[in-house]
Amino acid sequence: MIYTVVVLVVLGVLLAGVLFVVAKRFHVEEDPRIDTVEGLLPGANCGACGYPGCRGLATALVTDYSEELYCPVGGASTMGVVAEFLGRAAVVREPEVAVVRCGGSCAVRPVLSHFDGARSCAVAASTYAGQTGCSFGCLGMGDCVSVCDFDAIYMDASTGLPVVSDEKCTSCGKCVKACPKVIIELRRKGPKGRRVFVSCVSRDKGAVTRKACQAGCIGCGKCVKVCEFDAIAMADNLAYIDPVKCRLCRKCVGECPTGAIVETNFPPKKVVAEV
Repeated sequence: MIYTVVVLVVLGVLLAGVLFVVAKRFHVEEDPRIDTVEGLLPGANCGACGYPGCRGLATALVTDYSEELYCPVGGASTMGVVAEFLGRAAVVREPEVAVVRCGGSCAVRPVLSHFDGARSCAVAASTYAGQTGCSFGCLGMGDCVSVCDFDAIYMDASTGLPVVSDEKCTSCGKCVKACPKVIIELRRKGPKGRRVFVSCVSRDKGAVTRKACQAGCIGCGKCVKVCEFDAIAMADNLAYIDPVKCRLCRKCVGECPTGAIVETNFPPKKVVAEV
């Protein structure tokens, strides 16, 4: 018994010595600024920056600073503080927000069947087209809600569609990746939060889209013709508004026959009294 104990102790000491030598030989000095930069970042560890957590981004910022490195959660203010600490030029980007490009609420998109499987958009999308006649629209099972770390998106019971809170959304992009129908998009937040976009992703022909959803884009092209800034393009029976070119004139909103183009955070239009 004593012999066994002595052998184990000796082996333990030898192994500890080997580990000490290896640790010394392969030790890599880490820049102490990494700890400081990590402390300046929001600590969300959401991966929106493309790195595995804030530590990964902090390491990249210190070792290989570039304009491609950006924390969407912290935004311009955080990146400004980091840049000042590192003695670099601050990276400036327009704030973005997630938008739901589907207007197919319960009122305009009739339910034709019922899904009895797991309450998951990913599962439902892999087994069938959906409960309505539109195979492109929101499945309404809330995968986007479950992945949001910031409580910035919820399901509206009256419409069956997800709703994004501009104030809480950090544009991390997790909901974008979670949606199997690709109806959620990160767009420029816009001045005073004002945006104009096509709330539809259906690529079916107009008649098919109209039958499945009264609020879908039917590809009529009226919005393209009325836009003076060449901000709207048609492709695969679907209109798309370029957020960079759009000047928020809203002419396309009034021209759309189905209401597929929506405006957000604009003040009510003034009603001109008839003389």
